[in-house]
Parts: sequence; structure tokens; C-alpha cells
Amino acid sequence: MNYYSTNGNAKKVSFQEAVFKGLPEDNGLYMPETIPTLPSSFFSNLDQLSLSEIGFKVMQIFVGNEIPDKKLHQIIDETLRLEIPLKKVQDDVFTLELFHGPTFAFKDVGARFLARCLSYFSRQSNKKLTVLVATSGDTGSAVAQGFYGVPNIDVVILYPSGKISRFQEQQMTTLGKNITALEVDGVFDDCQRLVKSAFLDDELNEELNLTSANSINIARMLPQSIYYFYGFAQLPAEKRKNLVLSVPSGNYGNLTAGLIAQKMGLPIKHFLACSNSNDTVPKYLKTGEYEAKPSISTISNAMDVGDPSNFARMLDLYSGSHQKMKENISGDSYSDEETRSAIKKVYESTGYILDPHGAVGWLGLKKYLKSTSATGLFLETAHPYKFKDTVEPEIGKKLTPVLEFKDQEKRSVPLENNFQVFKQFLMDA
Repeated sequence: MNYYSTNGNAKKVSFQEAVFKGLPEDNGLYMPETIPTLPSSFFSNLDQLSLSEIGFKVMQIFVGNEIPDKKLHQIIDETLRLEIPLKKVQDDVFTLELFHGPTFAFKDVGARFLARCLSYFSRQSNKKLTVLVATSGDTGSAVAQGFYGVPNIDVVILYPSGKISRFQEQQMTTLGKNITALEVDGVFDDCQRLVKSAFLDDELNEELNLTSANSINIARMLPQSIYYFYGFAQLPAEKRKNLVLSVPSGNYGNLTAGLIAQKMGLPIKHFLACSNSNDTVPKYLKTGEYEAKPSISTISNAMDVGDPSNFARMLDLYSGSHQKMKENISGDSYSDEETRSAIKKVYESTGYILDPHGAVGWLGLKKYLKSTSATGLFLETAHPYKFKDTVEPEIGKKLTPVLEFKDQEKRSVPLENNFQVFKQFLMDA
């Protein structure tokens, strides 16, 4: 399988090259040259397959012979050594819980797969790598845990100072070793711009072997397709028709992975792109005009992205057609007040505890189901405890801690929002 750039001005590369480079030299994003449809036999037996078996079948298509099957099986087994349960919340409304990994967020799957691929390829080529990642909250902790202690790989995480939860910050700043956290004076989009600028800087790339662990890296994004298949397999057979999938969205890698699963033959009727006040993509879906803007801080902070990178991949999947995209995807945005209200009402009526991101997905799904008869599935992308300061007041009780950081020192480096300063830091590291 070869990979091309969404901007169309870079040469096609292998899976390994796409993973190592992170970004093509023309500042596009890598996409697989083809997205094959899986055979009908795969879908007819889907509910008989384990999560790992589904994962191998899906990823083997994109990896090809670049990783031997035996090794790929091992990578998949290690990546998916976690639970991804489907829960019924109401009649015809289900949630897929993606927060049962080590950092309690959906990004564990992609980060663990990417870390193991990079470790395998770096050992084959004897390259030392520097992984750069910008985070609005959950990506940084997932990448930090996924790469912690991996030989030949240093990780530099950029996060916006004061704009992520304390729990998220502790997860990425208390590890040390090969993990460095940079606390940027800015918002997530500033962190993302610094990372992208680094990949396009010739001097930096001559000096360091840089790669990305954001969902701009194809090996971070693609494995997220796996849990769409697994979620579908867990649905009762009679609920699999007319399936509407609601995805709380920030940088849109998770939604893109779902669209790829659909192109591989997964029978999803419609997608909902649900955002907080950072509504760039929902507005595009309604108007056809894409207008990037500075990100706004919200209580669902992992989605605080004003210029989402993976929108380029979404456009690519629809050959740039707004009409085709809006036929398959609807978009809406929700305020912090609406999000808090949803957490409260869902707990009171069902006993289910939403996190702020899942609450946004819930809101979009319930609105859509008012006008159509369908089975609804929304993604719960983070454990509610990660946002306990928001969730506990709404449900009126304390949440059980999932992880403690007693006596663990915060290690972060303050960084001004300036590329030359960032570049010098990398050169001196």
C-alpha cells in the first residue's frame, strides 16, 4: 500500500515512510492510495471475531507486507489489550466506551499502535527518532504513556498552558525519562502550528529525525477505524440497520477513521460531527464555507480546535465535494451550558455518567433522532473522572478515582509561542 499527500504535490511513499515522516513535504496529510472493501464473509462473521482479530484484519490491509504478519499480530494484540464495551443507555441509543485504556481516553488505541510501529521500524533502520505532538488534553497523555521508555525514541509534547484539566496535565508531566512536556503560552492551535512548522523546517529535519504522534500521523489515525467495526459487532443484530453514529470531534481524526471504516464496507447510515463552541466543521457542513478561527476554551477541552488538521482528509475522501460530504455527515455544535445540562439530565434519567465530550455526542444524536427512526450510537471518548470538576457538580456525587498522582512532581518547560524559540529548544535538546 502506498500513501499520497492530500495536497497532491509530494511523491507517494510506503507505510513506513509515511509513519516516519508524519507530514509530507507539501504540508498535506498522508492518505492510503486505496481503501479496499472488506469481503462480505468478514461482516457476516464479525460478531464471532475478537477485538484483536478484527484489528489485525483491518490494519493488515494498510500495513501490507511492511510488517510481517506474526509481528503485526503481536503489535495488534498489545495495542488492543483493553476493553471497548458497548453500553445501552436508552431504547435504540447505545454508547461505545473508548476510555478503558491506560490514560482513560480513546486516543490510547492509536498512540499504542503508533508507538509499536515506530519502535519496530526504528529497530530495523537503527534510527533514533524525536516524536513531536501537540495536544488539547488527551492526546498528550496517551502518547506519553504509549511511548514511555521505548528505546531510540524521544517524545516532545506541546500543550496550552492553563487550558487542560489538572488530571490531563499530571498524566503527561509526571513521567520524565524520554518524555518532555512543553507548556506553551497560547492555545492548542498555536501548539499545532509549532509542530507543523518544525516538520517543514529543512534545517531541523536534517539535524533530527522528526515524526508526529498527532492524528496527522497516518498510524495514529487509521487504527481508530477498528473500534467502529467492534462496536457494530456488539450491537444486537436487529439494531444494526439504519445505524447513525455520533462522534464528538475536535481535530476530526476519530471521525475520519469512522469514514474510512464506512468506505471499507461497514454499514453506517449517517455520521454526526458534534463539536463544542469550536464549530468550524459544523458550519462548513451547513454553509460550504470553511473558516478557520482561533480556538475557544471549553469544558470539553480535548475538542478545543479552531482549525482541525484532519478536515483535509475528510475533504479528500469526498473529492473536495461539499455536497457529497453533507449527504453523509451532519454537524452541530453545543455550548458549555448545554453540555452541563446533558450530563445532569442523562444521569437523572438513566443513571449513566457522561463526560463533557460524550455529552456533546449525546446532544447531537438526540437532536438527529427526533426527525428520523434509527439506531443511535455515540462515542464516549474519555472517562468522566478526568473531568470530575465539571461532572461531579452536575450528578451530585463524588466519582471514584481512577488514578492518583500523590507525591509526583510536575516536570514541564515553559515555552513562549514562537517558532524560533521552539526550534532552538529542539536543536539544543
